[in-house]
Amino acid sequence: MAYQSLRLEYLQIPPVSRAYTTACVLTTAAVLELITPFQLYFNPELIFKHFQIWRLITNFLFFGPVGFNFLFNMIFLYRYCRMLEEGSFRGRTADFVFMFLFGGFLMTSDRMSKSKELLTQAFTIMLVYVWSRRNPYVRMNFFGLLNFQAPFLPWVLMGFSLLLGNSIIVDLLGIAVGHIYFFLEDVFPNQPGGIRILKTPSILKAIFDTPDEDPNYNPLPEERPGGFAWGEGQRLGG
Repeated sequence: MAYQSLRLEYLQIPPVSRAYTTACVLTTAAVLELITPFQLYFNPELIFKHFQIWRLITNFLFFGPVGFNFLFNMIFLYRYCRMLEEGSFRGRTADFVFMFLFGGFLMTSDRMSKSKELLTQAFTIMLVYVWSRRNPYVRMNFFGLLNFQAPFLPWVLMGFSLLLGNSIIVDLLGIAVGHIYFFLEDVFPNQPGGIRILKTPSILKAIFDTPDEDPNYNPLPEERPGGFAWGEGQRLGG
């Protein structure tokens, strides 16, 4: 029964969030037994001169060894990736995949001159940033210590990362890429004379978008951000 319940819960996760979080968990498990982190990080020389093309993907799948940092980042990745997919990207799987590709391309382009980089945390911050800007009136509570509105969440996470002694460069990269996507997708097209620059390729729509939705599907409400003591919140006026 427990297995069946877990299986059903797992299958209830929307496809992109399920695939990405599963890939992150499996990559971490592989590091424990089969491979080393040195085979995963972003390194332009190894990618383009030694044709280790997999690094373009694996550097977005590994947070580091199992520990507090891994669990913390995995929880935020799962929650905000899922809430985006079930919220503003509901019924728009191809657009969500395109956001992944767009964000990954910008981060990879920015890091071309760098070596030994893992961009999973930056990618998570990008997802959090886009969600927070699309839910500006949600009130957040972080560890029961800070109360603020959703748009401040990426900056709070960056400050928390700094307190843990981590570099904030990847956090800033995630915020910057998230802002670029949000501006091009949500802001600029609605300005006088603005146009929609980001257009999901038709091939992605043909692959990922389905015409019919399950009427019995019960999405995770975007009004319940975080779901844990460090990320709970409620909409103003609710």
